[in-house]
Order: sequence, then structure tokens, then C-alpha cells
Amino acid sequence: MRTSLLVALTAPLLIIQGCPSAAPADTPLSRLLDSVEQRLDVSEQVALSKWDSRQPVQAPERERQVINQAQSQATRFGIDAQRAGLFFSDQIEANKLLQYHALSRWHAAGSAPQTQRIDLAKQLRPQLDRLQEVLLEELAEFDRHRPEPCTSALAQAIEKRKKSSERSLALIRATAHLCPAI
Repeated sequence: MRTSLLVALTAPLLIIQGCPSAAPADTPLSRLLDSVEQRLDVSEQVALSKWDSRQPVQAPERERQVINQAQSQATRFGIDAQRAGLFFSDQIEANKLLQYHALSRWHAAGSAPQTQRIDLAKQLRPQLDRLQEVLLEELAEFDRHRPEPCTSALAQAIEKRKKSSERSLALIRATAHLCPAI
């Protein structure tokens, strides 16, 4: 009897305060953030490739290629080409933040981790190209169902992801132009 009374009294509090272990809602914003994070997951392997080949993080030709490709695909998804270009520019800049962070750690340690390398040209770039279409599709869905107020919903969604400070910063950078300017 006491247990059921305790449950009856505390259940409304859990509903009001929210259950901390509840899974995040499956929304256009959460799906888009999941895919943005998948793109960010590749950053360390890209950095390893650049470390090994002594290439700079900056790759202006490749960056232009990615942005141009996104802009040319945008209308197929119902997205303005300029918006697609800006969105992918943000993805690239966020990825570079994580690459710079990884390279800095490795320089401080004197070496990169001894992990299996993935070929940048043959494996990583095709993976990023495939993810680009998913991101465009999810960006279009997000735009059709944009939460209001957008910037608050985005900030809360990022905060709930509880990543490292570097990863949170990269996610913030990757979504810098997701919501219209105030």
C-alpha cells in the first residue's frame, strides 16, 4: 500500500520535471543533429589522414567542391541553394575545428594515435558525399517543421546531447545558420 501511494504521489513530479533518462524526441531537429554529428564523427579520421600526409586542415578546393555540390543538389530537396551552401560551409568549419583540436593534441603528445587509418580519398570522402544527401533531406524536413522559437529549441537540443566541450562547440558551429537570424 505504501509503495503504491508513493508511486501515485511521485509520478506527477516525474511528468512535470521530466524523467532524466527519457530518450530524446524523434523530431526533424533531432534527426538533423544526429546526421550533423555523424559528419563530425569523421573529423578525427580526416585529421589522421592529414597528419600522416602532412596536409593542412584547410582544403579550399575540396571545400568549394562540397559547397558547390550541395548547392546544385539543393533544389531537388526544395532548399534554396544559398541556404544549402551556408549550411555546408558551417559543416566544413565545424569539422575543421575538431581537426585542429585533434592535431593540437597530437602535436602536444608528440604523435598521433596508433589506430587503423581510413583512406581519405577512397573511403572518407565518399562517405561524406553520401551523408551530404541525407543532410540535405533532413535540412529540408527541418525547414518544413522548424520549431519555434528556433534558436531556443536548437540550443536546448544541443545542450541535451552532453558531449565534450570541443564536440559541443563544433555542433554549435555546425548549426550556426540553422535558425533564421533574429
